[in-house]
Amino acid sequence: MPPLPSSTASAVQIQQFYDKGLAHASYAVRCGHQIAIIDPGRDPQPYYDFADEHEARIIAIIETHPHADFVSSHLEIAEETEAPIYCSKLVGAKYPHRNFDDGDRIKLGTYELHAINTPGHSPDSISILLMDDLAQSRAVFTGDTLFVGDVGRPDLREDEAVGGHKREELAAQMYQSTRNKLMTLPGSTKVYPAHGPGSLCGKTTSPDLDSTIAKELKTNYALQPMSQDEFIKVLLEDQPFVPKYFGHDVKLNKLGAPSFEDSIRAVPHPGSTAALEPGVLIIDTRPAARFRAGHLPGALNLQDGGKFETWLGSVVGPAEKFYLLADSQIALDTVVRKTAKIGYEGNIKGALLAPTALPATSSTVDVEAVRLHPEAFTIVDIRNRAETKVPVFENALLIPLPELRERAHEIPADKPILIHCAGGYRSAAGASIVQAALPGAQVLDLGEAVTAFQKQAVH
Repeated sequence: MPPLPSSTASAVQIQQFYDKGLAHASYAVRCGHQIAIIDPGRDPQPYYDFADEHEARIIAIIETHPHADFVSSHLEIAEETEAPIYCSKLVGAKYPHRNFDDGDRIKLGTYELHAINTPGHSPDSISILLMDDLAQSRAVFTGDTLFVGDVGRPDLREDEAVGGHKREELAAQMYQSTRNKLMTLPGSTKVYPAHGPGSLCGKTTSPDLDSTIAKELKTNYALQPMSQDEFIKVLLEDQPFVPKYFGHDVKLNKLGAPSFEDSIRAVPHPGSTAALEPGVLIIDTRPAARFRAGHLPGALNLQDGGKFETWLGSVVGPAEKFYLLADSQIALDTVVRKTAKIGYEGNIKGALLAPTALPATSSTVDVEAVRLHPEAFTIVDIRNRAETKVPVFENALLIPLPELRERAHEIPADKPILIHCAGGYRSAAGASIVQAALPGAQVLDLGEAVTAFQKQAVH
């Protein structure tokens, strides 16, 4: 997680750490020799390095809410530094903490951090207002309440295991939180959210990683004048899918996760010649071309890439065990660490290098045949529903990738099955899933060739 350049203002420094794979932003706020950490990621080392670099001490760790999309290191940092953890009393946190709600504040050098209850994304969400020594608001850390160009989605707490809160009720709370709490702040107040573009905690997040209240009032669709009923309708439209791991991470973050490095060291590493337990899922993280040339029967091809963590947690459930395969030790270490960021490291039955004997191969698609006779194929579109307003092929069967393992039996196997997505990454995974589910079928991955068909569909 390389940190972005810091911003400094008189006696305070705000350092943003951005994990692009999870579109997650965390923060160190330094005033003199004291630091507060806000919404830390699973690996605590970047925050320790920042503190060492500035000869400063971490005195507070603040959680804006129990995160659904990544595992936080708040408990590990607290145990290492003896700094208290602050969160809303509404969290029901199972780790030692101090309540941090409306009216509560933390002294940070000559500055203060003020708690603001801003429910909506979750019922226990808070934002943190940074006040300078003249009692002027300098910045607000909005967690998953306010993003640049968006607000947090309100539909992640409906399952009874994570609270059973209805999306309409949380959307109404988001309306009140934005109108009564955040939109009333001075326009010059800098906005630092917990997520950027690509996060599944919102739907239209801007590529910018920070903003101001004034800019958001002008450009953010969710902050424009509208009634509460209109807001609820607009907010609930076209929300992205919910990955399988989200509820698992909410519960884990309420408990506090174990040490990152200790958890990684506990992952079994059998040799590449070891016999794998039958019936256990195999996640092959090698590039699609290598997978097609040879793989273990039934393996799923989730290539290591920019969104590996998200797709792993979307395809594989939090109770499933699996093997992780890669083609080098460096690549294997990388995917193990990414797996731990979503709290799945305990699910790894074994992390190993791909064996030399890879008996299964995948058919190669004849793109020209698809172009001339698309009707000769059963075409499966595995894009998300919000992406399919412009179909690539007429009469394609829509089964989004996160649903494919459960619904592959719906696919007719009387013709060759052609899998496509929007750019090629997901279709490699999808083709392997369908092949594992329908072993007698001919399954083809359209891959990156889909882009030419998309252009035709637009024109």
